[in-house]
Amino acid sequence: MKPNSPMLNVRSLLWSLLLTLPVGACDTLFGREISRLPVNAISTEGHEVLRETTLQLQKDESVALWSDMDMEYEGEAPVRFQVLILKNGAQFRQLEIDPTEKNVSVAEVKTSINGKTSWSFSGKNGEVSIPETAKYTFKARLVAASNPTLQIKKAELVLKQ
Repeated sequence: MKPNSPMLNVRSLLWSLLLTLPVGACDTLFGREISRLPVNAISTEGHEVLRETTLQLQKDESVALWSDMDMEYEGEAPVRFQVLILKNGAQFRQLEIDPTEKNVSVAEVKTSINGKTSWSFSGKNGEVSIPETAKYTFKARLVAASNPTLQIKKAELVLKQ
């Protein structure tokens, strides 16, 4: 077959389409990321770690709240994202999200050996419905029960549509 054969061009085009479909399908299945709040540390008394983002959102849109986590601990280590949502500067909603309670999980790896757990994942934790067009500010911090073995390598709240 000659290199400039029409059949070769059709095959190349088909392979290109097949390889790009999964990328587009990810947005359809998991949503398109619109913002990321890289908290990456636990807030404690005297050491507040707060991240925020402001987005112009439209009436009847839905914002999915995802957690992107990587942590290690011994025993138990309950962690929570505390999220305050402002609408045009006024308090709209307040949420507390357990990142380990997810209804969709992607790239999850959890190993436990001799009581030490290493856990990384990206997971969908819920959704917020937008009642009217406005500027919405999302403020997030991470809190945890006292556990000196808890190491947060990554703790990010991801907003998707």
